[in-house]
Amino acid sequence: MNKIISMIDAVDKLKDGMTIMIGGFMAVGTPNNLMDFIVSSGVKNLTIICNDTAFIDKGLGKLISNKQVKKVITSHIGTNSATIEQMNNGEIEVEFSPQGTLAERVRSGGAGLGGVLTPTGLGTIVAEGKEVINIDGKDFLLEKPLRADVALLGASVSDKEGNLIYKGTTQNFNPLMATAADLVIAEAEKVVEVGEISPEQVRTPSIFVDYIVNNN
Repeated sequence: MNKIISMIDAVDKLKDGMTIMIGGFMAVGTPNNLMDFIVSSGVKNLTIICNDTAFIDKGLGKLISNKQVKKVITSHIGTNSATIEQMNNGEIEVEFSPQGTLAERVRSGGAGLGGVLTPTGLGTIVAEGKEVINIDGKDFLLEKPLRADVALLGASVSDKEGNLIYKGTTQNFNPLMATAADLVIAEAEKVVEVGEISPEQVRTPSIFVDYIVNNN
């Protein structure tokens, strides 16, 4: 199976109302070229799961600025004034999840677990409406797993089968999100032949990747 597709074909797989995981930290490790194509497509009413909402003019923040997002599940929004303004105006729903908890919820979704128990957020608004479980005299919040219809990843190098390498901190949430979505699309800075990547370098095995977009 040829996994390499065009940006347009990748965006065509996104539909209104989908839940989409997008890798990256402040747009580092985000498939940024793909974000531009999604903005142009006009797909809307998206639920985005991400570490942060990047910037008003960069990364997935462009989707929010263009009002294509109805809900975001994230650890913080402080670098994107559009997210803040839309939240205050009731135009977007924001579900805050502490960064470590967010990562564990995605990991749980990918591993098929029922959730994660954490003391983080006890006694704060994060705990509102959530189940508290006592284990050996200590309280924990039950944080439920996260999954998505589609995960969009930003990779440094991919081979033609979809084995992915992330350079430096671009790795961030990408490997976790690759496991927790029904469809996974990776935008790669460079695509090489199978065998050119050493097995020990691979951070996301090809079994998790459905399609590859080469941004060259």
